[in-house]
Amino acid sequence: MMVAIGNFAFRFRNYLFPLALPLVLLPGPRLFETYGWAALLGLVVALAGQAVRAMTIALKYIIRGGRDRRVYAEDLVTDGLYAHCRNPMYLGNILMISGVAITSNSWWCVLVVIPLFSFLYLAIIAAEQAYLQQKFGAAFRAYCRDVPGLLPRLRGLAGTIGRMEFHWRRLLVKEYGTVFGWVSRWILVVAYNLWLLQRLSLGDGAVRALLAGFLAVLAFWLAVRNLKHRRVVVAD
Repeated sequence: MMVAIGNFAFRFRNYLFPLALPLVLLPGPRLFETYGWAALLGLVVALAGQAVRAMTIALKYIIRGGRDRRVYAEDLVTDGLYAHCRNPMYLGNILMISGVAITSNSWWCVLVVIPLFSFLYLAIIAAEQAYLQQKFGAAFRAYCRDVPGLLPRLRGLAGTIGRMEFHWRRLLVKEYGTVFGWVSRWILVVAYNLWLLQRLSLGDGAVRALLAGFLAVLAFWLAVRNLKHRRVVVAD
């Protein structure tokens, strides 16, 4: 059952994060009395997820993007962050979605969004594992015995990062859209909550900071997109 759900979710995985946005607007009991704590904690959690994704891509990118919207992998990658966690990209996704959910400052949102999207990503992982088991057999079983599935093994992580080349061009090309996506949504959720608190005014310092942040991340997205299309920056 999990594999079937995972195969279905994999086909539409690029829409999972946008789907979370309406859910983070769910009203409910507040996580924190002071909204700033929810916004700050949510930002820290989302940044942690972005850091996991960034290190995964920059150290050893894995071609597991699917083919014809189905699970597909060219090789069994076991180095880089994949030596410490079999699914670091999905761990990063769960953390980013959780961060935006926390930013809503709504218990209902947190209790719906985090379990729901964790389940969907676990189902995708189950579908990918079934495919990798069929394709790589004993090598994949040995990899599963040695490396945890989602919660990373921290032992030796510094050494792994230190001895591998950091591919910043690949990171920019592969991840600039993700950065714009979650940061703009975090800003939107904060602005929505400030509006609920009747603190949304163009003269307010927090609103000016949010607007500046959005313009900065938009400028980043446009700049990298332009460099990518002109092939000034390409994935190495």
